[in-house]
Amino acid sequence: MKIIIHGGFFSESSTNHETKVAKQNALERIVKDSYDFLKTHSALETVVFAVSLLEDDELFNAGIGSQIQADGKIRMSAAIMDGETQKMSGVINIEDVKNPVQVAKKLMQYDDRILGGTGATNFARQNGFEPFSTEIPQRRAEYETKLKATGTGTVGCVALDQDGKIAVATSTGGKGFEIPGRISDSATVAGNYANSFCGVSLTGVGEDIVSNATAAKIVTRVTDGFSLKEAFDKTFAELKPYDGFAGAIAIDNNGNMYHQDSHPNMVFASFDGLEFEVF
Repeated sequence: MKIIIHGGFFSESSTNHETKVAKQNALERIVKDSYDFLKTHSALETVVFAVSLLEDDELFNAGIGSQIQADGKIRMSAAIMDGETQKMSGVINIEDVKNPVQVAKKLMQYDDRILGGTGATNFARQNGFEPFSTEIPQRRAEYETKLKATGTGTVGCVALDQDGKIAVATSTGGKGFEIPGRISDSATVAGNYANSFCGVSLTGVGEDIVSNATAAKIVTRVTDGFSLKEAFDKTFAELKPYDGFAGAIAIDNNGNMYHQDSHPNMVFASFDGLEFEVF
């Protein structure tokens, strides 16, 4: 059993030591709690559990603490993917729910598994997800003074369970001050992808990640026989011509974990029951 999580790609973490330490402490707690959960649950259940905890922590830009868009509203996106069944479900630009990733989980039961905008929000209401404001004073202050937090943030988790099954989940509160209707990578196969060989979750600039099809490329290359390092190195090299801004975490079906970023300030944590790593 293995689990790896990330808390986004925040430049604020590299410039504010106190903030970075707080995030590392939160990641340590969440990855260990999620590993304990993984002992008695599937990989798919665990990635939803872990990302829900990340969404509930206002240190991270997903769920509570999400960024505010140009029109003053918060819209969030999240997705999950089951490596065994190859099913992906997600919500794009959903509003006023506490845990977008749990709405994505609910959608896994439907034929229409990815919903956007008012359709996603209406689906949440119809399925018992009560209205919930994820705005925090810090985000409102940033919006009102136009002090946009530099960089971008997303949260994610990849898990390998005791049956060798892989799943991945990713959630984001957006980049802040974006044009309403903008779609990030998080609920696409560029930012969130898994099969029976590998699972990958991305953070960074959504447009760069989509242009590179990053998660799907890494998983495909591992499926074709690349090691995780080889797949990451080749895929990240393809970001360089346009200075693509991205970070990724992954687990393969042999239990290997890997992470890489193009501008080293992604915060992440991993745990296998014995060894713990946090950055």
